[in-house]
Amino acid sequence: QLQLVESGGGLVQPGGSLRLSCEASRFPFTLDFYTMGWFRQAPGKEREGVSCISSSSDRINYADSVKGRFTISRNNAKNTVYLQMNGLKAEDTAVYYCAASATALRRYGSSWQCPEFDYWGQGSQVTVSS
Repeated sequence: QLQLVESGGGLVQPGGSLRLSCEASRFPFTLDFYTMGWFRQAPGKEREGVSCISSSSDRINYADSVKGRFTISRNNAKNTVYLQMNGLKAEDTAVYYCAASATALRRYGSSWQCPEFDYWGQGSQVTVSS
């Protein structure tokens, strides 16, 4: 079974940056053919989708709350997906989860819609505070 491991979380001041990474933890599992996504859950709130990316990186979706500040990317040769977070705000504080799906992104109007996800990482805490 595919297992995902996140890293890169921590404490950062408002306006700062962090980069989260997610990789498959066990050979021979590879992320090459999976749609990958990032989600987050703040205390007392429901989990929300942050971003997702197709297996070939040609289709990407971002939540409105992070557009222009966060960038999702992947390096299939390194079996890793990234979430670069810039201009962090206090409201970005949450546990961030990596997820994988065997389903592709779907066209939704002029944008792409993230699919349901099948595999989840254990989460990485991101705290934005001065």
